[in-house]
Amino acid sequence: MVGDEKRNERNDAERKEKEIPVKTGALVCRLEEAHPIFEDPNSLKQVLCPWISNPAEKYISLIIPAFNEEHRLPGALDETMNYLQRRAAKDTSFTYEVVIVDDGSADGTSRIAFDFVRKYTIDNVRVILLGRNHGKGEAIKKGMLHSRGELLLMLDADGATKINDLEKLENQIRAVYRKELQLGDAVPSDSCSRISDIPIASFGSRAHLEEKALAARKWYRNFLMKGFHLVVLLTAGPGIRDTQCGFKMFTRAAARKLFTNIRLKRWCFDVELVYLCKCFGIPVIEISVNWSEIPGSKVNLLSIPNMLWELVLMSVGYRSHMWKIRN
Repeated sequence: MVGDEKRNERNDAERKEKEIPVKTGALVCRLEEAHPIFEDPNSLKQVLCPWISNPAEKYISLIIPAFNEEHRLPGALDETMNYLQRRAAKDTSFTYEVVIVDDGSADGTSRIAFDFVRKYTIDNVRVILLGRNHGKGEAIKKGMLHSRGELLLMLDADGATKINDLEKLENQIRAVYRKELQLGDAVPSDSCSRISDIPIASFGSRAHLEEKALAARKWYRNFLMKGFHLVVLLTAGPGIRDTQCGFKMFTRAAARKLFTNIRLKRWCFDVELVYLCKCFGIPVIEISVNWSEIPGSKVNLLSIPNMLWELVLMSVGYRSHMWKIRN
């Protein structure tokens, strides 16, 4: 009896140490372990976690980073799931998953996410718990690396961009894919190549709304944002007018190259993505999307110094070759 109690205590301690959430449907928090798993909250079965180097199992993955999004997440998820279900009903080849990455939330974000796992099953909705707050960039990185889609879309938890706008990004990626097939550039030698095999990125953009935004914001906010855009231009170079829109799509091949290399963990990871796309020669298309201001943004004036620091860190890291880029 005493031996059994001690053994049970030891097993409980080991489970807590590994931070494996029980009966939740969440991914093991220690992602560096050999075989991280999801736990199905309905059957309690363990599901092996995929890796970005594995072949795609779904057509599209949607990665949603969430930090204290208890109030905004339900509406955005309802809209997203309704869209995905409608599209899947019309096209049986349209398979999908939604990966919600809880970035150390202190509210009911994880509870809401798990409710959606139970409702739509673990095959369609999965949750990754990071345990503590790492930053939006790190949350998206983890979601990308453990997704199953041929196409991978990152989008914000507030639903600021209309979910059906993903078709704009998807169509542009398909157009570039067809062009690459015709030219034979960057296409694998076998004739059975899939869209997931060619590195392509498509970025949602709010640049067309800039004039209206400038008129509505205070002068000092416009001054700071103009200064930030100048620093971004000097750091990542020209080509992308809106680096910070949280609505970006990648083929699996592009995501594998980008998210195994990305280092910035917070707001400026978007700028690093642009820089890495240029380093790898990944085609990037910028597409105007419908976007609306949703109350509760985590970005404020105090975020600007942190953003500038990240950009300086990135510039020094790559230019000094301290940050190596792996193929």
